Amino acid sequence: MDNFLIIRLSSLGDIIHTLPAFSALRKNFPEAKISWVVEERGKEILDFVPGIDKVIIAHTAGWRIKTKKFWAEISSLKKELKNKNQAALDFQGLVKSGLIAFLSKAQKRIGFHRKNLREPMASLFYTERLEEIPEDIHVMKKNLKLLTRLGIHEDKLEFPIVLPAELSVIVKSKLRELGYDEGKKLIILNTGAAWETKRWFPEKWVSFIERIRKEEFFLLLLWGNDEEKELARRVSEKTHIPLSPLFSLKEVMALVKESSLLVSGDTFALQVACAFSRPVVGIFGPTNPQRNGPIRSQDRVAFHQLSCSYCYKRKCSSLECLKKITPEEVAALSLQSLKEND
Repeated sequence: MDNFLIIRLSSLGDIIHTLPAFSALRKNFPEAKISWVVEERGKEILDFVPGIDKVIIAHTAGWRIKTKKFWAEISSLKKELKNKNQAALDFQGLVKSGLIAFLSKAQKRIGFHRKNLREPMASLFYTERLEEIPEDIHVMKKNLKLLTRLGIHEDKLEFPIVLPAELSVIVKSKLRELGYDEGKKLIILNTGAAWETKRWFPEKWVSFIERIRKEEFFLLLLWGNDEEKELARRVSEKTHIPLSPLFSLKEVMALVKESSLLVSGDTFALQVACAFSRPVVGIFGPTNPQRNGPIRSQDRVAFHQLSCSYCYKRKCSSLECLKKITPEEVAALSLQSLKEND
C-alpha cells in the first residue's frame, strides 16, 4: 500500500511541525502518491513543499452538522478523498480530522493513542492507534512516531521547503524602503501572537530594545493582524524601530529566512525560523518550550516554570509566566545568540 493521505488541517505552525514526518514518509516511499488535507490558509505553506502529489482543501471552519453547507462539503471531500488503497495518517487528533480519515475509506487509518489526542473521540475513526507516548517530547518527534505504524523509524528533522528566489527579492525591496542596509544584521522582533497569553508586554519589548540596539543591527517589528499591529505600533512609538509592511504569509517565510535572529513568542514565525535553521530566541508563557519550542541546541528560550506551567490557556488573569520574563534576560540571550552565530 504505497498511497498515503496526510491529515494536518491547521494551525500554520503545526503544519510546519508535520513537515519532518512528510519528509520521512517521502524518503521511505519515493514512488508513493502522497496527498495532504489542509485548511485553505495552510495551502500557502504546502505550495513550497516539493513531493506532495495532491493538496486537498477542507473548508472545516464553522462546520455544523445541521447545515446544508456542512453536507455539501462532506460530499465534495468524499469524492476527493476516497481511495481504499491508501493509508490515512491523522496528525491533527480532532474529531473533524478523524472524520476526514474515515471519509477517505482508507484501509488503514492511523492516529495517536486516545490519551495523546486533543479530542479523544477522534480515535473511534482509526483502524490503528499508536501506543501512548509522553506529551513532553517535541511535537515534531511525536509526529515522527506516528510513522512507526508504517515501519518507519526516523529521528532526523528535515524541512523540505523551497522558496522561489523572487520572494526574497520582493522582501528585500520592501525592507530597503524602510532603510534596511544588507550589510547590517536583520533582527526580527515578532511582538504579536494569536493568543493573548503568548504576547509579551509592550513595555518589556521597549526595555529589551534599548538593551540590544546597535549600529550594526537593523531591527524590525513584525505583525500579522490589526491587534498585533497596534501592539507593534506602541513599541515603535517608544523606540522608533520601524514596523514591517503588511507581508503576505509567503513573504513572512522569506523574511524570516533572511534574518540573523528572530525574537518571538510561540508563533508561526518561530516555527518558520526553526525550519530554515535561523537563530531563535523564544519567549514562552503558557506553552511548553520542550514540546513547542526551537529544537536546535544553539537556540535560546526565555521561560520560567511555575506551578501553573503548561496550562495552554488562551486567556489568563495574571499572566505571571510572561511577567517573570525580563528584558535583561531576553537581551542577554539575544546578544549571546548573535555572537555565537556570527
